[in-house]
Amino acid sequence: MSALAQDLRLAQLFAAAVLGDWDTVRALRRAAPAGEPDRAWRETVLQVHVFAGFPRGVETYGVLAEEGGLGELEPDERLAEPEQFERADALFERIYADHAPRVRVLLTDAHPDFARWILGHAYGRVLTRPGLSAAQRELLAVAALAALGQERQLASHLRGALRCGATPAAITATLESLRPIIGPTRCDAALALAARFALP
Repeated sequence: MSALAQDLRLAQLFAAAVLGDWDTVRALRRAAPAGEPDRAWRETVLQVHVFAGFPRGVETYGVLAEEGGLGELEPDERLAEPEQFERADALFERIYADHAPRVRVLLTDAHPDFARWILGHAYGRVLTRPGLSAAQRELLAVAALAALGQERQLASHLRGALRCGATPAAITATLESLRPIIGPTRCDAALALAARFALP
């Protein structure tokens, strides 16, 4: 099974979990090929709460447990976090590039603690973990934001996916793979946004 095929499965799993589409989550787990679920699955599910909240994350784990779980953790999957803000800043700058200062101001103006939570937790603890590349994590962000119809954030993460090494073809394939989950209207809107912000 190719890496691209797994990445598309992970995008579908992520979008379904973010939307609470438990039938699709179950179907994807039942159809998992040999060798999966693996660490990439565990990292994908660990990221759900960043886009959909802890209750949705808890439910995702419960549904997957009913279908056989996510496999055994590898010894290095439990991370110590002494450099979380340094890691967070580096990834944040990579994703947002020239827009990073403006995004920081927006977050801080909303509430300084909100900005620290996003940087320290979402970027420092979750999105910089090993197990998935920055490009893979950005494609998951693209999947979630397309599923949720969050166009402003989707535009940012479409550009971020490219900055992190995702190809335009991978972005298109990711969005197209979501069509049965998010429907043609949301899928087409996301593809149109991708054409504007991320595709040549």
